[in-house]
Amino acid sequence: MFADDDRPKQRKLHEIGCDLTFLSAGELEERIGLLKEEIARLEADKHAKTSSRSVAEDLFKSK
Repeated sequence: MFADDDRPKQRKLHEIGCDLTFLSAGELEERIGLLKEEIARLEADKHAKTSSRSVAEDLFKSK
């Protein structure tokens, strides 16, 4: 059996609030792209959750 600590740790691509001093413009652009993709993913999940809740609320209102 393997402990979780034995697995290699995944390197974070960006950490909120990290020092940006030594990053090149290209690296910053890459991180901006990653963060935009993550924002889109979060917004899509939020939309899906609020949509299903809205449908459920409408269903119960009509009864």
